[in-house]
Amino acid sequence: QVVLVESGGGLVQAGGSLRLSCTTSSRAFSTYAVAWFRQAPGKEREFVSFIRGTRWTGGDFTSYADSVKGRFTLSRDNALNTAYLQMNSLKPEDTAVYYCAAREGTGSEYRSNYPYWGQGTQVTVST
Repeated sequence: QVVLVESGGGLVQAGGSLRLSCTTSSRAFSTYAVAWFRQAPGKEREFVSFIRGTRWTGGDFTSYADSVKGRFTLSRDNALNTAYLQMNSLKPEDTAVYYCAAREGTGSEYRSNYPYWGQGTQVTVST
Protein backbone atom coordinates (compact mmCIF):
# COMPACT_ATOMS: atom_id res chain seq x y z
CA GLN A 1 0.00 0.00 0.00
CA VAL A 2 1.33 3.40 -1.01
CA VAL A 3 0.32 6.28 1.25
CA LEU A 4 0.49 9.76 -0.25
CA VAL A 5 0.36 12.96 1.80
CA GLU A 6 -0.23 16.37 0.23
CA SER A 7 0.67 19.69 1.77
CA GLY A 8 1.12 23.31 0.78
CA GLY A 9 -2.42 24.39 0.03
CA GLY A 10 -3.88 27.63 1.29
CA LEU A 11 -5.40 30.98 0.44
CA VAL A 12 -3.65 33.23 -2.07
CA GLN A 13 -4.58 36.28 -4.10
CA ALA A 14 -4.96 36.09 -7.84
CA GLY A 15 -1.57 36.33 -9.51
CA GLY A 16 0.15 34.74 -6.55
CA SER A 17 1.98 31.44 -6.19
CA LEU A 18 1.80 28.27 -4.14
CA ARG A 19 3.87 25.11 -4.08
CA LEU A 20 2.14 21.83 -3.31
CA SER A 21 4.07 18.80 -2.09
CA CYS A 22 3.21 15.13 -2.33
CA THR A 23 5.25 12.85 -0.08
CA THR A 24 5.33 9.10 0.42
CA SER A 25 7.34 6.67 2.48
CA SER A 26 7.34 4.13 -0.34
CA ARG A 27 10.85 3.08 -1.37
CA ALA A 28 9.58 2.56 -4.89
CA PHE A 29 8.66 6.22 -5.29
CA SER A 30 11.16 6.83 -8.08
CA THR A 31 9.50 4.20 -10.25
CA TYR A 32 6.02 5.66 -9.92
CA ALA A 33 4.35 8.17 -12.15
CA VAL A 34 2.92 10.95 -9.99
CA ALA A 35 -0.05 13.06 -11.00
CA TRP A 36 -2.09 15.93 -9.68
CA PHE A 37 -5.82 16.22 -10.14
CA ARG A 38 -8.17 18.87 -8.80
CA GLN A 39 -11.83 19.06 -7.97
CA ALA A 40 -13.81 22.27 -7.66
CA PRO A 41 -17.19 22.33 -5.89
CA GLY A 42 -19.87 20.77 -8.05
CA LYS A 43 -17.41 19.69 -10.71
CA GLU A 44 -15.72 16.48 -11.79
CA ARG A 45 -12.19 15.75 -10.67
CA GLU A 46 -9.94 16.85 -13.49
CA PHE A 47 -6.38 16.18 -14.60
CA VAL A 48 -3.76 18.83 -13.89
CA SER A 49 -0.36 17.27 -14.54
CA PHE A 50 1.73 14.11 -14.34
CA ILE A 51 5.40 13.27 -14.23
CA ARG A 52 6.75 9.94 -15.40
CA GLY A 53 8.73 7.60 -13.15
CA THR A 54 12.48 7.53 -13.71
CA ARG A 55 12.63 3.89 -14.75
CA TRP A 56 11.02 4.81 -18.04
CA THR A 57 12.75 6.14 -21.09
CA GLY A 58 12.53 9.89 -20.90
CA GLY A 59 12.07 9.77 -17.16
CA ASP A 60 10.79 13.03 -15.70
CA PHE A 61 8.67 13.58 -18.79
CA THR A 62 5.77 15.81 -17.78
CA SER A 63 2.33 16.51 -19.17
CA TYR A 64 -0.03 19.36 -18.33
CA ALA A 65 -3.63 20.26 -18.85
CA ASP A 66 -4.05 23.16 -21.26
CA SER A 67 -5.59 25.27 -18.50
CA VAL A 68 -2.36 25.24 -16.46
CA LYS A 69 0.30 24.96 -19.14
CA GLY A 70 2.91 27.66 -18.75
CA ARG A 71 1.82 28.47 -15.19
CA PHE A 72 2.29 25.18 -13.30
CA THR A 73 5.46 23.10 -13.08
CA LEU A 74 5.62 19.54 -11.76
CA SER A 75 8.94 18.17 -10.53
CA ARG A 76 10.18 15.41 -8.27
CA ASP A 77 12.98 14.79 -5.81
CA ASN A 78 13.39 11.03 -5.53
CA ALA A 79 15.88 11.33 -2.66
CA LEU A 80 13.10 12.93 -0.61
CA ASN A 81 10.28 10.77 -2.03
CA THR A 82 8.48 13.99 -2.88
CA ALA A 83 6.84 15.55 -5.91
CA TYR A 84 6.25 19.29 -6.14
CA LEU A 85 3.61 21.24 -8.04
CA GLN A 86 4.73 24.84 -8.39
CA MET A 87 1.71 26.99 -9.24
CA ASN A 88 2.31 30.52 -10.49
CA SER A 89 -0.01 33.23 -11.82
CA LEU A 90 -2.89 31.67 -9.97
CA LYS A 91 -6.42 32.48 -11.04
CA PRO A 92 -9.72 32.24 -9.13
CA GLU A 93 -10.69 29.35 -11.42
CA ASP A 94 -7.75 27.38 -9.99
CA THR A 95 -9.66 27.16 -6.71
CA ALA A 96 -10.17 23.47 -5.90
CA VAL A 97 -9.09 20.58 -3.73
CA TYR A 98 -5.86 19.27 -5.23
CA TYR A 99 -5.15 15.56 -5.07
CA CYS A 100 -1.89 13.72 -5.57
CA ALA A 101 -2.04 10.28 -7.20
CA ALA A 102 0.52 7.63 -8.10
CA ARG A 103 0.78 4.55 -10.27
CA GLU A 104 3.37 2.24 -11.70
CA GLY A 105 3.78 3.06 -15.32
CA THR A 106 4.33 5.93 -17.66
CA GLY A 107 1.67 8.29 -16.38
CA SER A 108 -1.89 8.95 -17.47
CA GLU A 109 -4.41 11.75 -17.66
CA TYR A 110 -7.21 9.44 -16.51
CA ARG A 111 -7.93 9.25 -12.80
CA SER A 112 -9.19 5.67 -13.07
CA ASN A 113 -5.63 4.59 -13.90
CA TYR A 114 -4.31 5.64 -10.50
CA PRO A 115 -4.69 3.21 -7.58
CA TYR A 116 -3.04 5.42 -4.96
CA TRP A 117 -4.43 8.77 -3.79
CA GLY A 118 -3.75 11.35 -1.14
CA GLN A 119 -6.39 13.01 1.00
CA GLY A 120 -6.29 16.32 -0.88
CA THR A 121 -5.28 19.86 -0.03
CA GLN A 122 -7.43 22.95 -0.50
CA VAL A 123 -6.26 25.77 -2.75
CA THR A 124 -8.31 28.96 -2.72
CA VAL A 125 -7.50 31.88 -5.03
CA SER A 126 -9.20 35.15 -4.19
CA THR A 127 -9.86 38.05 -6.56
